[in-house]
Amino acid sequence: MLPILSIRILMKRRFIIFLLLCMNGLVSLADEGMWIPALLEKLNIRKMQEMGLKLSAEEIFSVNSNCLKDAIVLFGGGCTGGIVSAQGLILTNHHCGYGSIQRLSTLEHDYLTNGFWAPTMGDEISCPGLTVTLMVRMEEVTGKVLNGITESTDQQNRAKIIKQNSEAIEKEAAQGTGYEVKVRSFFAGNQFFLIFNEVFKDIRFVGAPPSAVGNFGGDTDNWMWPRHTGDFSVFRIYAGKDNKPSAYSIENVPYKPKWFLPISLKGYEKGDFTFVLGYPANTREYIPADGVDLIAFKEDPLRIGLRQKRLDIIRTAMESDPLIRLQYASKAASIANAWKKMIGESRGIRLQSGVARKREFEQTFQAWAESDPVLKQKYGSLLQAFQKVYKDFTPADLSGYFITEGVFGIEVIRYANGFERLEKLCASKTVKEEDLRKELAGIVKSTRDFFRNYNAGVDQQLMSAMLSETGRNMDKQYLPDIFGEIKEKFHDNYNEYAAYLFGHSFLVDSCGVFAFLNSFKRSGIKELKKDPVYRLSQSIYRTYQKQMQLVIAGYNAKIDSLQRIYMAGQMEMAGSITLYPDANSTFRIAFGRVNDLAPADAVAYRHFTTLTGMMQKQDDAVSDYAVDPKLKELYEKQDYGRFADKDGTMHIAFIAGNHTSGGNSGSPVLDEDGKLIGINFDRNWEGTQSDLMYDPSQCRNISLDIRYCLFIIDKLGGATRLIEEMQIAE
Repeated sequence: MLPILSIRILMKRRFIIFLLLCMNGLVSLADEGMWIPALLEKLNIRKMQEMGLKLSAEEIFSVNSNCLKDAIVLFGGGCTGGIVSAQGLILTNHHCGYGSIQRLSTLEHDYLTNGFWAPTMGDEISCPGLTVTLMVRMEEVTGKVLNGITESTDQQNRAKIIKQNSEAIEKEAAQGTGYEVKVRSFFAGNQFFLIFNEVFKDIRFVGAPPSAVGNFGGDTDNWMWPRHTGDFSVFRIYAGKDNKPSAYSIENVPYKPKWFLPISLKGYEKGDFTFVLGYPANTREYIPADGVDLIAFKEDPLRIGLRQKRLDIIRTAMESDPLIRLQYASKAASIANAWKKMIGESRGIRLQSGVARKREFEQTFQAWAESDPVLKQKYGSLLQAFQKVYKDFTPADLSGYFITEGVFGIEVIRYANGFERLEKLCASKTVKEEDLRKELAGIVKSTRDFFRNYNAGVDQQLMSAMLSETGRNMDKQYLPDIFGEIKEKFHDNYNEYAAYLFGHSFLVDSCGVFAFLNSFKRSGIKELKKDPVYRLSQSIYRTYQKQMQLVIAGYNAKIDSLQRIYMAGQMEMAGSITLYPDANSTFRIAFGRVNDLAPADAVAYRHFTTLTGMMQKQDDAVSDYAVDPKLKELYEKQDYGRFADKDGTMHIAFIAGNHTSGGNSGSPVLDEDGKLIGINFDRNWEGTQSDLMYDPSQCRNISLDIRYCLFIIDKLGGATRLIEEMQIAE
């Protein structure tokens, strides 16, 4: 038996470790955590029920019976959606459907600006390329994946064995199922799950409010609270007559889901339990201080500056021409979304003293690692190795962002690179004419798509600005060779260089491109190789793909290897304390309570907003704050139907403490009974650092009140047929 003094010292040491784990975000306090639903019964259900949940783990996630998971979909490649009817109707965010809606829009049928509501199912519009993924089941396969790996296996062989094992597991599991099957890594490669998915490819656009509702507040309010955005759109899954995924066909029918979400109109109060199901994309809660410092104070400022310049050019052009506004609406929104998020993330880490807190945790981790010879052997030199690799990595990392955020922001550079394969085929003496014609047909299609939403004047300005920023500020050891030519021939006058390229390249104009393609012969490849835009594109891509990417990949492999060991150490140090894995675009559950927000001294926000607040923001001179006339009329009449709150007001949005991330856009927000009360669409700006460090006092998820969504569908859109599809409880 240990002496009482030794026991007290041990208990004190464990308590200190517990506190530092909390500081590092390793312990799930308050509402933190993105949990694996398959492990609910083991890890979370008791806590959730203590907070107010009335469901069992099986009712949320089960492989043996229909449950809530069967109503949650990965929408497109990076959002979530919820199935809300027995006929495959999906609710997601307006900004998640934005790209599809934009591609379907024309000046004559501007669904993006004016909204759209399909009068009948026959009027629902096919969305080519859009997919919806439904998870069937998941099972842990860590032992199988790591079979053949020992502690002495080096990183290269480890990766090779994991790849081979994973491919074998996937192949065997997929046989005869019709499912897409994939092994996914968790906890930085310390745990693996096999995931079975159904991928639906016939998705149709059903409806969306006008932008004055769906994007009210625009970029100005993006990531902000209070919020008055009706951020939703409506789609439908279609399947073959056997209810299985099928390519688009007029013969397809609405999908019949195993489960769909019932809807509650009762609302919510401060302190009410909520939970979110969805596909959060990427968090890095467990990286070391050097990683946080690189992201928040080096990468983010560089990327913010480059995106700001691109946005300034595009927005000015959009204000000058309605066609450009339509062509670039989705592009500008995509650029601005991450731009504003990074500003908040960097600010949040600074205010939270995030790097210093990580350093403090690392001191305790180091002391723990050195307290035992075995631990010291595994973890003793880890933090020192991290410091060196991050220091060495920084120049290449930042140079990479000059290319990806800067030069690749020049649209014609990316487009021109699409001709590279044609050049290679023409250089081959064995290539068949049939293969050449097939490649040309693909270029014809991509050319039509590209020039439909392209303006050469805008892109010329982008070229001048982005090449200037890159040529003057990028680390010279990684600068593509073409910049030497720009210096020699144009004396670093990037305006003159851009004007020359756009005046002498056939790739910047659809007529020039189609003239080249329609009369193309193998000998014509000489014209392509001499084209100044193609030469610029090839110089950029050659440097990036054949030099920079290899260097960056090498450093990332070292960081990944160290992070896997560091994650294992953090898990070992935590002992019986449960950790959650970083988000990786797999199915997760988060839970928390409806709560107010006090983001700064003397500033306090309540937990919901109303239509009254939207009218207070109205400013017809500012496009972001123009109010739809019919909505204003409904407001003046207080014509809210059964969708008003019990206080008589029309609630628009609410906030809660659910831990969400990118990818949770469109996630259903559910009450204690599993009924839909909201659609998650954002986080508050003061809490955007939650992808790196979660702060329960500042981090809130912002959700559209489902009653406002239904009000807009019914009263503003007149799409009562959709309301009648849903199962709604008063």
